[in-house]
Amino acid sequence: MIVGIGTSAAPVHVVSRFRGHRPGLHRCALPWPLAHWVVVPTQSPFGIYVHVPFCAARCGYCDFNTYTPSELAGSGASPDGWLDAVRRELDIAARTVGPRMADSVFVGGGTPSLLGADRLGQVLGAVRQTFGLAPGAEVTTESNPESTSPEFFAGLVEAGFTRVSLGMQSAAPHVLRVLDRRHTPGRAVAAAREARAAGLAHVNLDLIYATPGETDDDLRASLDAVLAAGVDHVSAYALIVEDGTALARRVARGELPAPDDDVAAARYELIDDRLSTAGLHWYEVSNWAASPAAACRHNLGYWLDGDWWGLGPGAHSHLAGVRWWNVKHPARYAALLTDGASPEADREVLTESERHTERVMLRLRLATGLPMDLLDRAGRAAAARAAEDGLLDPAALATDRAVLTRHGRLLADGVIHTLLAGAPA
Repeated sequence: MIVGIGTSAAPVHVVSRFRGHRPGLHRCALPWPLAHWVVVPTQSPFGIYVHVPFCAARCGYCDFNTYTPSELAGSGASPDGWLDAVRRELDIAARTVGPRMADSVFVGGGTPSLLGADRLGQVLGAVRQTFGLAPGAEVTTESNPESTSPEFFAGLVEAGFTRVSLGMQSAAPHVLRVLDRRHTPGRAVAAAREARAAGLAHVNLDLIYATPGETDDDLRASLDAVLAAGVDHVSAYALIVEDGTALARRVARGELPAPDDDVAAARYELIDDRLSTAGLHWYEVSNWAASPAAACRHNLGYWLDGDWWGLGPGAHSHLAGVRWWNVKHPARYAALLTDGASPEADREVLTESERHTERVMLRLRLATGLPMDLLDRAGRAAAARAAEDGLLDPAALATDRAVLTRHGRLLADGVIHTLLAGAPA
């Protein structure tokens, strides 16, 4: 049985998705395998997340805050109205945060590439005008392969983007059909090559595995295609059947089997073996990079308890232990900002206990692991038992860090629970 390797692909929703210059980075000099690949910020980072709520069509597995043209018909919501509202929210953000430059910008969705390179460049320009970008800032946009082109990628580079994340999911046509993905199997690889040729420094491909009907050979073919594209980063997520999605309804009607946890575990090991052999090493449970520079610094900010401001409908933000989120519908979001009001829907102030829980939960997912001084005596005892059970690396534990073994990665949620509760693993 496998617990904990499937996570949302939308980083801004991972909570628990900067001083006026880029945080210093250093290689981790810890005595366990692959630690030299991990980049650790020496200061708390500050990032800007921008949520684009528009999609051409809704994928069957998706429960993100996105809207198709038919779903927005008659609401008055539009990309231009969204862009104007984002500029207004940026002004609020800059007044609230004060002089703090952004170390990273991540435009997610939805399908940001539907906006085109010009609008995406305008978004980045607005961030520059309000916060400013720290030297060497990482600037990422997600993109659907079908809404990209060589001209699109050239426009991103001209605007100042340094990284693109492309939703590939699978190279198998029948798997894409189950997921209701609209791109053709070869388009993601072609798009990745176009992005590299345009001069984007870093290119990521997203995979989804353990989809009903997927075989081991299907996944091997997908990994071969990823590696043939020459990308320096791969994210891979086990399929989760989210309530309220078209996929969930198909599973409930018996049209498709539910994803199998043991199959997902075997597929994760296949992915890790193939990517590691090719020189891409895990630095977070669901993420592999070819070098420290290729690791996603924006997402590391989430995992290392950084601060970020989330712009756009439904976006989440976090500053110094306060978390809030915006209203979800694009029309309502734009209307509030046009009226001079905040788009905030609600907020919560995290207790120190809640912040501690989130630090443990997120840092243990990283290859750098969890400093043992974040655990109480019962948690340390639980860590020793977890090492005996093959879930934590004994060599790392000897240096006062809890680092998941590969078996431990498959059971990450359970390991986290035992460390926090001090219960037997």
